[in-house]
Amino acid sequence: PTPLPRDPLPVYPTSPPPLGSCIAGGLYRDGSRGLLGSESLGCSPADPRDVQGWVWGPRDSQDPGVWYPDPPKLSPFSHCVRYLAFLWNLLFLLLGLLTLAVGVWGLLAKSPLPGGVPLSSDPMLLFVLAGLGASAVSLAGCLGAFRASPCLLRFFLGAVLAFGGLEVLGGLLLLAPAAAGAAAEDPDLQFLVDEVQRSLQCCGLESYRDWESNPYFNCSAPGVQACGVPASCCQDPLQNGSVPNIQCGFGVLGLGPGAAGAVVHAGGCGAALGAWLRGQAGTIATGAAVLLLLEAVGALMALRVLGDITAVRVWE
Repeated sequence: PTPLPRDPLPVYPTSPPPLGSCIAGGLYRDGSRGLLGSESLGCSPADPRDVQGWVWGPRDSQDPGVWYPDPPKLSPFSHCVRYLAFLWNLLFLLLGLLTLAVGVWGLLAKSPLPGGVPLSSDPMLLFVLAGLGASAVSLAGCLGAFRASPCLLRFFLGAVLAFGGLEVLGGLLLLAPAAAGAAAEDPDLQFLVDEVQRSLQCCGLESYRDWESNPYFNCSAPGVQACGVPASCCQDPLQNGSVPNIQCGFGVLGLGPGAAGAVVHAGGCGAALGAWLRGQAGTIATGAAVLLLLEAVGALMALRVLGDITAVRVWE
């Protein structure tokens, strides 16, 4: 059948077209029956608005006398990104829980802390805090992607940016060696300081004299370690080449520079650590780039999901 002449369309989207108008690929016949298909009527609309999904007909909770556009829908690619974001954050959630478990185990394994050392000075507390933070942020990302929650996704994005800043700050703090004054009070911190001094062949921050500020090693201390330095400062910490000699640093602070230099490494760990970092610049840069890439991928996926969800919510 020959389609009816095209009538001027009224202003969109507040009113229906005149009877007999071509609209949405079909012929509008009446308000009760809606549109007749263009295949059966041969109606070929020329107005671009006719093919943008405008429909006519009563809907639940909508005024049947007003034009409504078809709601936007998430594309298959958007669904794929959403599921990838969920799995991505689920992986980091598991890693965060593992870090938290290691920190809690480290605290419980030596509880109570020796010598009345406060909990805030325990290095294992860093594992607990890092695990809690990573778990909370990853959980927000998982639920935000799974439940399509803009609020949780915005929280996730803000937390990722905050974590990036904390990582930069933490890297700067790691460049400064731990204070020698607290090294002997906590076994974990003492282990870290000993490993740094042993591997870098150094002693103290600036020199071996820094251990004078330690209450266990200064010359006024009552113990056997008075006027000494840790065994990790010794040039030859082994006795007879096989047995560790924990007394090799005793009395070193009472010796002259020449005599002390023959027993322990006189140079400080600050300069040695700086030289080591310069030598490992490529590895450190690669690790930092990988970490930033992982965070950027998670943030970009969250942004894509948030944009798609926001577009649907705005239409609604």
